[in-house]
Amino acid sequence: MAIQTSIQLFTIKDQLETDLEGSLKEVAARGFTAVEPYDFVRRAQPLADALADAGLTAPSGHAFLASESFVNPDGSGTTLPVPSPAEVFAAAKVLGMDTVIDPYTEPARWETVEQIEETARLLNEAAAVGATVDVRVGYHNHAHELEAVFDGVTGLEVLAGLLDERVVLEVDLYWVARGGVDPVALLQRLGDRVIAVHAKDGTLDPALLSAYPPADQVAAGEGVVPLVEAIAAAPALELAIVEFDHFDGDLWDAIERSRVYLDEKVAG
Repeated sequence: MAIQTSIQLFTIKDQLETDLEGSLKEVAARGFTAVEPYDFVRRAQPLADALADAGLTAPSGHAFLASESFVNPDGSGTTLPVPSPAEVFAAAKVLGMDTVIDPYTEPARWETVEQIEETARLLNEAAAVGATVDVRVGYHNHAHELEAVFDGVTGLEVLAGLLDERVVLEVDLYWVARGGVDPVALLQRLGDRVIAVHAKDGTLDPALLSAYPPADQVAAGEGVVPLVEAIAAAPALELAIVEFDHFDGDLWDAIERSRVYLDEKVAG
């Protein structure tokens, strides 16, 4: 299967809030054909209309499936309760989305294997609901799932071993590297479970790593994360997704450079 290049729309979250239609048309103008929406339940139909108008598809999206509320990565509190899995999947169908990926569970839930078992149970339950409407469920990592280690096994791999075979993984290669794990070796171990990656690059400059959002992220291919090698190690990969948590320069230019790099190096 050919690998499709996509973009996580969180990258342009501020632009989307200001001008949904115009921002998506700019994404298309930068050469993308696919996007990965976030927070799509509240705006499923307007987003679907804007995507269609821009000529974009949304094969995957981010929505919480194993959390009742959201804890920010910097620990700054929670938002409103999240929609139920059934509501999430209904919105996904409006968008023509076939995979919904849980984007984040807080580090405090990765301190024991029992906690990971509970996250796996919630994802498996969501996957059973999703299967009734032909929507796959996945999980997306940050660094803490790799920094948590149990008997020599990373928390993310513990989770993978507890998941129903229907549940897939979207591996964020930048956060794997930030977590001190070799992305290539990890993807080799995870095998067919990985259907998407966030092909996110960074310098991993120690002087910049204390900031949140991260201050070291650069266009794909311009940092030290082994994106091409990691992607080659994932035999079932469908999506290579551009994302920036933060970028100080010309964001649109960095987005386009990332897409060009991935299209040239890995897209089928």
